[in-house]
Amino acid sequence: MSHPLLERVKFLSIASSNLDEFFMVRVSGLRRQQLLPELADQYACWQEDLLPKLRKAGIQVLSYDDLRRKQRKLMRTYFQEEIFPALTPLAFDPGHPFPLISNLSINLAVVINDARHGRRFGRLKVPSTFPRLLRIPSEEVIAPYPFRVTRDADPEIEEDEASDLLVAIEESVRRRHFGSAVRLEIEESMPDEVRGILIANLGLAPYQVYTAEGPIGLADVMELMEVNRPDLKDRPFQPAVPPPLATEENIFSVIRRHNILLYHPYDSFDPVVRFVREAARDPEVLAIKQTLYRVGPDWPIVAALMDARENGKQVAVLVELKARFDEENNIVWARSLEEAGVHVVYGLVGLKTHAKICLVVRHERDGIRRYVHMATGNYNDVTARVYADLGYFTCDPELGADLSDLFNALIGYSRKDEYRKLLVAPGRMQEQIVARIDREIEQHERSGDGYIAFKMNSLVDEHCVEALYRASRAGVKVDLQPRGICCLRPRVPGVSENIEVTSIVGRFLEHARIYYFRNGGDEEILTGSADLMPRNLYRRVETLFPVEDPALKAALRDEILNIHLKDNQKARRMLPDGTYEWVQPRDGEPTVDSQSWLIEHRGIWHSEE
Repeated sequence: MSHPLLERVKFLSIASSNLDEFFMVRVSGLRRQQLLPELADQYACWQEDLLPKLRKAGIQVLSYDDLRRKQRKLMRTYFQEEIFPALTPLAFDPGHPFPLISNLSINLAVVINDARHGRRFGRLKVPSTFPRLLRIPSEEVIAPYPFRVTRDADPEIEEDEASDLLVAIEESVRRRHFGSAVRLEIEESMPDEVRGILIANLGLAPYQVYTAEGPIGLADVMELMEVNRPDLKDRPFQPAVPPPLATEENIFSVIRRHNILLYHPYDSFDPVVRFVREAARDPEVLAIKQTLYRVGPDWPIVAALMDARENGKQVAVLVELKARFDEENNIVWARSLEEAGVHVVYGLVGLKTHAKICLVVRHERDGIRRYVHMATGNYNDVTARVYADLGYFTCDPELGADLSDLFNALIGYSRKDEYRKLLVAPGRMQEQIVARIDREIEQHERSGDGYIAFKMNSLVDEHCVEALYRASRAGVKVDLQPRGICCLRPRVPGVSENIEVTSIVGRFLEHARIYYFRNGGDEEILTGSADLMPRNLYRRVETLFPVEDPALKAALRDEILNIHLKDNQKARRMLPDGTYEWVQPRDGEPTVDSQSWLIEHRGIWHSEE
């Protein structure tokens, strides 16, 4: 409740959009579905909480029936001049088959009294080029009933049978809009007759119909963020730039002296863009190799990679075409890169390449040196403003050599599966994480101060969960902070009494992965792209890397991980039964909103010279 009002509206929009994705991808694969409590919660939040508060703040969301006479006249004029020419009403009768309803489009089921044929049914699609629904007054129309169809958006792609993966993905994107229907959303006012027509023609069962107690498609309330009310939005802030990078000195000279840690969005993403841009123009740079997972619609890094090729660099890019719901952007950029002469590959058959890595090979006086950027988040300057992610610059020779080996495996035919410092999936990553948990148990038996802290998106893998239970039973203290799914139950007597699980939902999406092991005082911290989930450990190419620089290790531990673990304003604590409660400050304990703290103390972390 402490968030600004329009930011809460934005969060409701994001939650509704995520629920749409859940139906398109997850529910489409289930045989039996149940009404989701989240759906009812969303509408209750909109109708009972946000709408009254918006009205009180002077922002009214009105239906056509709520408008005054002059307002209605203006709306009718706007409709006739702007909207009506773009509409295509479709009849449904013996001479007109039931129209194909595209995925997530807003539609009106219109019942009409026809002078010659009596009561008729029609479908009117609301063009997505216009803002949300405007009512259509007409003497013939009895009533328009809004509805929306969700379709299976996760078609199977036989990668090993596809002669051209790019063409296969393009075809799957086209099919996404017309997959089998998995959900029908309607408003309460829709009569049974109209509901029956839709159910029968969409091939749905009654339990796949969801009645909304408000406007369908709550993701569209994001449009309210365009209202010019800064008092109802989060206070803007300027991301920091590390002092070593706040000069015009060659970025490679800076990285030779400093390992640099960035924590977006508190730290600016500009140094990452600068890293690739300078590599593209630097005459000493021989090659750039990079993975791209989610490509935004306007991407400066892609432009820099094309510039690098024009400047004669060897450029190899792995574009993951199967990044769900970003396929179209990725296809566009993959073709643009190919046309610029960049060597583009589309990953490994049967795997998604989720690792976020960039390698620059440079010729220097003392020989070849590799410069590395690795991250927990995508190379996307838009999401870097709202996703909390770590990025790391180094010219560590062993990490550089590891990335060379990994790119050879991704782009060529290398079967390398042993690395100097990297943990790589699929391969031994899960085994290596479990081995470190068991090592902590052994250290605890010797010193009694065993401690593990993991911050991640999800914890699902049963082997990792069992290892953490083992650690708890041995007396090791364990702090876990998964943002989303957690299949471990904390504080269960005899099983997980020493495990605490919290989750933070705040202004920014908690997306970083940090794996901390006290290790008897010889602390080890890993970060990277991988969550502890079967899909990450066995069906994706992922990397975790150690942060060994003492100053950066201390910053990760004290100024990032520990601050998040101390959050008692935006954090919820999991109870032994799997439910959550809000974390409250103990008596005399200071309040900590970790994201606000990080905005105010925008830490700039880099090693000493």
